[in-house]
Amino acid sequence: MKQPKIVSPAEWLAARRQLLEKEKELTRRQDELAAERQALPWVRLDKTYQFDGPSGRQSLVDLFSGRSQLIVYHFMLGPGWKEGCPSCSLLADHLDGARVHLAARDVALTLVSRAPYAEIARFRERMGWGLPWVSSHGSDFNRDFHVSFSKDEVAAGSFFYNYADTGFPSEEAPGISVFARDASGAIFHTYSTYARGGEPLIGAYYLLDMVPKGRDEKELPWPMAWVRHHDRYGVTAA
Repeated sequence: MKQPKIVSPAEWLAARRQLLEKEKELTRRQDELAAERQALPWVRLDKTYQFDGPSGRQSLVDLFSGRSQLIVYHFMLGPGWKEGCPSCSLLADHLDGARVHLAARDVALTLVSRAPYAEIARFRERMGWGLPWVSSHGSDFNRDFHVSFSKDEVAAGSFFYNYADTGFPSEEAPGISVFARDASGAIFHTYSTYARGGEPLIGAYYLLDMVPKGRDEKELPWPMAWVRHHDRYGVTAA
């Protein structure tokens, strides 16, 4: 750990107040961005999507669970994978406790992956999550929302992801999509975000940002190389 300058309490307070002004400005800008996000136009969905879940076939309408808003986390778990993406799992670890609070604000939350449901169920049980999680296997859902790609596309290294022809090093990619349902039952796509767009859901990252070492990822081969499934760290929180 690199130790910065050691100062008196009065000097520390002055430096902290300077940083606080920048933090307040960032908070104001985040509020402005949230308002712009909520004001985006909507796209009506005319295609019918079907998913497999613990109780059989479900439609996109079913995933709303009677609410008017739905958040889908596109979890990276492809057909035949032995386990889900560690980084997606880190994010999912933060979602379970949020569900009841979202439900109180008319929002449903579910994970969607392209793996068959039986494969999802095994991994979900291992992780101990209560999160709703369904399979989009056999549907166009993942393709239409740009989070699943063919082997040829991955090999070519250039296809549409995160709103550009940038490619992704896997047949499955992470993302978040938001939908709304009106009184008539019509469903609309209101927002999607990809890549680091899901980072605000990872509370552990923002806690790491508060400590002296920060995320401590600069020397790693890629930023999230340290992440493991929560049953594989070999450490306890105690």
